[in-house]
Amino acid sequence: MKERGMKSEFGTDIAEALKVLRSGGVILYPTDTVWGLGCDATNAQAVRRIYEIKQRAENRSLIILVNSVPMLERYVDNPPEVALQMAELSEKPMTIVYDRGRSLAEGVASGDGSVGVRVCGDPFCDALITGLRKPLVSTSANISGSGAPAIFDEISEEVKAAVDYVCLWRQDDRSRSEPSSVIKVSGNGIVKILRG
Repeated sequence: MKERGMKSEFGTDIAEALKVLRSGGVILYPTDTVWGLGCDATNAQAVRRIYEIKQRAENRSLIILVNSVPMLERYVDNPPEVALQMAELSEKPMTIVYDRGRSLAEGVASGDGSVGVRVCGDPFCDALITGLRKPLVSTSANISGSGAPAIFDEISEEVKAAVDYVCLWRQDDRSRSEPSSVIKVSGNGIVKILRG
C-alpha cells in the first residue's frame, strides 16, 4: 500500500497528519511554496477553524491543492481545456482560479463560486492528498495581514498553538520559496494574471 511506503521517507509525519485531517482538524505543513494551514477541503467545520486561526474575514476564498488533473476535474465544474493544459505543464507552482467549484465545503470558494486550485507535485503534499483522497486547503500559515512564512521559524507561536498538528517535515529547511502565481481562466478561455 502506498501510504505504508511513504512512512520511511517522512517518518510518522504523514500518518499523524492524516489522523488529524480525517477527524476534521487543522494541520500546519510545508507546501510546495510557503508554510501553510491545511484541512480537508470538504469539511465545513475544519474550513471555519482555518478562518478563525487566520483571523480572516470569511468572504475571502481559500486555495485548494489536488495531486492530479482527474482530481481537479472532480472539484471544478467544466474546467477549460487551456487551464488543464496549463496546470499539467507548469514547472512552477501555479494556482488557477476556475469559474465554479463543486463538492467543496462552504467557505472554500469565493462568493461568486470561483475556486483557486493548484495541482501540486510536492512529494509531501502528494502523500497527504493521496492518503486523504480529497483536496487539501492551502493557505499561508499566518494571521491575516502579516507576511506569509517561507520557513518554519517565521511562523508565529500563536498560529503554531492554534493548530491540531504541526508537521515535522522540512522544519529545518532554510530554502525560501515564493507564493504561487495566480491566474484566472474563465469558461470562455480568457486568461487573466492575478498574481505573477
